[in-house]
Amino acid sequence: MARGGAQMTRVHYRSKNDDYFVFLDSVEDYRKWLSDSSIPLAQVVRSFQVFCTHKHGNQGVYDHASNADLDNEFGTHKDVEVLEKIMREGTVTEGHMAERNGSRNDSNG
Repeated sequence: MARGGAQMTRVHYRSKNDDYFVFLDSVEDYRKWLSDSSIPLAQVVRSFQVFCTHKHGNQGVYDHASNADLDNEFGTHKDVEVLEKIMREGTVTEGHMAERNGSRNDSNG
């Protein structure tokens, strides 16, 4: 059974200390939100989580950013404020997650 193969859209914010990401539902909704911020964030972002790669750029392992990291970088760890800053100052990156096959039960032969 194939897994993955989904479209992955994110906003990448590069700071002097780390790289931060927010995953989006669609680029169209993101562009609408940029021109009309009255659109709720819940209709634009995939989740209210901020991810970081610990200085590994766009290719690193995505880790949930800690409150301390967010406080040091953005001056707050309130998710809405951090998301808005990342989305306004970051760049959109689109990609495609690789499709992979996984066995369901190896003991069945």
